[in-house]
Amino acid sequence: MPRFFKRLFKFPQMDFEMAIWEMTTLIIGPKKVFRSVYYQKQTRNTWHRPDPSFTYLLSFFLLLTALAWGLAYADGVSRTIKIVLVFIFGHFLASSLFVSTAMYFLVGKFLGPGVAGLPGRSRRAGLFGPSAGSPGEQLEFGYCFDVSIRAFFPVWVFLYVIQFLLMPVISRDYWVSEFFGNSLYFLAFGYYFVITFLGYNALPFLHHTELLLSPIVVTGIFWIISLFGFNLPKSLAPVLWAGVQLRKTV
Repeated sequence: MPRFFKRLFKFPQMDFEMAIWEMTTLIIGPKKVFRSVYYQKQTRNTWHRPDPSFTYLLSFFLLLTALAWGLAYADGVSRTIKIVLVFIFGHFLASSLFVSTAMYFLVGKFLGPGVAGLPGRSRRAGLFGPSAGSPGEQLEFGYCFDVSIRAFFPVWVFLYVIQFLLMPVISRDYWVSEFFGNSLYFLAFGYYFVITFLGYNALPFLHHTELLLSPIVVTGIFWIISLFGFNLPKSLAPVLWAGVQLRKTV
């Protein structure tokens, strides 16, 4: 992470083209994004990619969508600015830091090297690497942050962009509107958990990473329950979690 902060303002060194490729691939083939992790370790001796281009780019996209949500629903310029700040620093950065911190301790403790692991067959290799890692291999906090911000991208696509565009339709009191609106949440969090799994499964020294897919089952159960009269977009739209007064309901 120190190298990440050192490069925060070194824009010529940032690979924005790679960040755009990752964003596109996270939707159509997320497994490919973590193919370079093994080669990153071989060439730079770190799993973490100390390039803030992805963080900057997604923050910029959140700025644009926050302005759209604010102009459509917020009451005044000051509240729109607050939505921008909450979307970027609260929904994205703070949540990603919280999740990456939790995963750093939980995954490192229960799925990492130096622990017996759960009963069953241990992993012999990562997603792409041929070996189980060198002795003393440790989970890096910077890598946990890399996984968290990339897992957030589909959430942004489905809940901040597509949901905003479809809001006039999916917020209506019809079951078909409820179905499509609630399905956006299932897709968003389904992608989130799959990308999280792929990120940690790419590390050869972690064991039983398939457990990281278990929240998808819980998400599916809640999605089915929500179809019986609970419209998620009307209750959980991102703008409702910005702490501002709205001039009209979502």
